[in-house]
Amino acid sequence: MQVLPALVTGGVERGAADVAAALAAAGWRSIVVSEGGPMVREIERAGAIHVTLPVATKNPFAMRRNVARLVEVARTHGVDLIHARSRAPAWSARAAARRLGVPFVTTFHGTYNFGNPIKRWYNSVMAKGARVIAISEFIAKHVVANYAVPPALVRVIHRGVDVARFDPARVSAERVIKLANEWRLPDGLPVVMLPGRLTRWKGQTLLIDAAAKLGRRDIVVLFVGSDQGRTGYRRELENLTRRRGLEGIVRIVDHCNDMAAAYMLADVVVSASTDPEAFGRVVAEAQAMGRPVVAPDHGGAPEILLPGETGWLFRPREAESLAEALRAALALDAAARDDLAGRAIAHINDLFTKQRMCAATLDVYAEVLREAKPEVWG
Repeated sequence: MQVLPALVTGGVERGAADVAAALAAAGWRSIVVSEGGPMVREIERAGAIHVTLPVATKNPFAMRRNVARLVEVARTHGVDLIHARSRAPAWSARAAARRLGVPFVTTFHGTYNFGNPIKRWYNSVMAKGARVIAISEFIAKHVVANYAVPPALVRVIHRGVDVARFDPARVSAERVIKLANEWRLPDGLPVVMLPGRLTRWKGQTLLIDAAAKLGRRDIVVLFVGSDQGRTGYRRELENLTRRRGLEGIVRIVDHCNDMAAAYMLADVVVSASTDPEAFGRVVAEAQAMGRPVVAPDHGGAPEILLPGETGWLFRPREAESLAEALRAALALDAAARDDLAGRAIAHINDLFTKQRMCAATLDVYAEVLREAKPEVWG
């Protein structure tokens, strides 16, 4: 049974849905508990069961009530293992697992801020699994260093790309042309794309500064992502664009539901996050599509990117370093781009697929169950 706050969008939700489907396909009973959302239908179509409970709450009294609710669900469905993917539901899920006498597993999806002892204690539940799954080596080191988890209990399972979806051979020209027309992209100009919601730590301002240092008028810098109501930040980006003299070069488009086609429009894909990312979904997806990638040398990105082979790393938060990497990426000729694309696609297909992630997660489940009940699972 996987427990998470909701099934709306994001890496936590995507991972839960993929593993739920893999469990069902492997013949396991697959239960997902959340407050619901658009991805519930996907869960159910895959043969898993979704149970709606108010597990996103941080109210301590409601969290306590959720323990009994989770126990009831687990008993109804014969649950042998509980996997928590977020902190608030993890407290209830851990208590339920202890009451039931079944193993408890967690996935550490981020660094989780801990500015004070109370916050660190609140986060610590994610380090209390019989196994703690970290979505990158970066996160594994963070868990061991800050929560005193024995390294032997940590399993690094990188997030996986759906290479059936992110496959350049499966993206039709019509899909790409449709997006190019919607976004009114000029013909023949290289596109530098930064996918991600408009929020400060994603580094949009850094890319604008780097574009100014690049000094080219023959490119398009494209931000693909919703402001999610952050209209003030969007205006800040527009004002910075004007101050840097980049009107007509920098463009902001909204959320895109066809990112595979969007990547095909890009000559360079940029991740410019100013804070270290736990994994780096954009870095992985863009390589799967054969695009040159420029990313900061921190967080999970260095684990996914092969510098000089599938992309470039730049010094975090340094516009000049980002500009240098962009110059190198934009200077590739057609043959070099083709070579890079082949290496990038092969790299992701070898190490960072959804299938690999799901298989490794199911292996962790089997390992924990054998340890808990060797007479049954051995």
